[in-house]
Amino acid sequence: MSETIETQVAVLGGGPGGYAAAFMAADLGLDVTLIDTEENPGGTCLYKGCIPSKAMLHVAHVITAAREAAHFGVKFAEPEIDVDRVRAATKEVVQQMTGGLGQLCKARGVRFVRGRGAYDDSKTISVTAVGGATTIVKFQQSILAAGSRPTLLPPLIQSPYIMNSTGALRLDDVPENLLVVGGGYIGLELGTVYAALGSKITMVEATDGLLPGCDRDLVRPLAKRVEGIFEEILLNTKVTNMEHQKNGLKVTLEGEGIKKPKRVFDKVLICIGRKPNSSGLGLDNTKVKVNDRGFVEVDIQRRTSDPNIFAIGDIVEGPALAHKASHEGRVAAEVIAGHNAAFEPQAIPCVVFTDPEIAWVGITEGEAKKAGRKVDVARFPWAASGRATTLNRTEGVTKIISDPDTHQVLGVGITGAGAGELIAEATLAIEMGATASDIDLTIHAHPTLSEALMEAAGSIFGTATHIYRPKKK
Repeated sequence: MSETIETQVAVLGGGPGGYAAAFMAADLGLDVTLIDTEENPGGTCLYKGCIPSKAMLHVAHVITAAREAAHFGVKFAEPEIDVDRVRAATKEVVQQMTGGLGQLCKARGVRFVRGRGAYDDSKTISVTAVGGATTIVKFQQSILAAGSRPTLLPPLIQSPYIMNSTGALRLDDVPENLLVVGGGYIGLELGTVYAALGSKITMVEATDGLLPGCDRDLVRPLAKRVEGIFEEILLNTKVTNMEHQKNGLKVTLEGEGIKKPKRVFDKVLICIGRKPNSSGLGLDNTKVKVNDRGFVEVDIQRRTSDPNIFAIGDIVEGPALAHKASHEGRVAAEVIAGHNAAFEPQAIPCVVFTDPEIAWVGITEGEAKKAGRKVDVARFPWAASGRATTLNRTEGVTKIISDPDTHQVLGVGITGAGAGELIAEATLAIEMGATASDIDLTIHAHPTLSEALMEAAGSIFGTATHIYRPKKK
């Protein structure tokens, strides 16, 4: 038995890109149908990614802050961790946010269809519910926002002791010994959580440094801190074999200077990236083109090669970030509504929610060097920040990458407490074409961590108050 729905806009995928697109289209007066497998909108970000991980990272931060309060003469007993309550509290956060999105759907008049959707052709999506019932959605225009999924290692072994990021966020238990494969942002964030909850963490990274692609001076303070939290960090190292045992996994490691190549872990967490969900969507039934990496090809308005279908978010090229997807979704909705819109941002911020946090936006110093581009790089160490000193968090750094002739701000990197919040000012500066003098002449409240950006800008001209950096002649 099936039902048929006719709609102007069908959005396939209810993550941050999909629901932002659906809401914008509805706000612009279009009839919208949003399709997703979950009970409410939210997608991987809210159900299995950004939000639950940040809730758990908050728990880790509270535990760490309590321990480090001893620096100020305040000592707490070791925390008693109720894992069941941590898990329940995280679920409550997810339910509150996704439930709120469900209410926003109703308030905006967005029709929500629950089930797994696939294209029958360039005008039709079949949605199959859990019970098997089918809903046929006939649309004029569609926005594909199917997202991405964790990348897995080659199938060395099948074992209940192997987790991806989704499994780790379920927090079934806290293993005594946990191997984290991958030193990117997901591995570092989840490794931090489990370390705070009591796991002994061994991290394996195939490259020669944590957070490949991020400037080394930004990573250095984080690397130093996690070295004191994790049992071991093994760089230039790969997992070559796993053997299932009664209570864990025997793992074979291969790399430089590995003294003990065979080790036993209670669990292994695989965090080696994500890949687009472009398969199983019936795209072969449309004119949509998918490249050899699985990404859907789009133009700056997020149009695919099929005139009736747009695509946004992790399923298209670019950083796999929720805020990037949301803006793409809004652009696609505006284009469908007849507006002259395009997705061509000057800057997309990236944030790693570790402790300390790392955030960057615009061109990185490494990218500038690789391109042979001349830039001026100015750094302000947080050891010179009054506010950072009061927090006992002086390991941070703020740096500005600017054009040496015009002083236009091209990139900004921040490592330190709250870097994810502080990067917003830098993103606006790059988007608006601001110069270093614009930031230097903007009065920042004292004492705040945001002053570090002002001081970094001032140091470009040799006039920063709290550090001495003579202007280059």
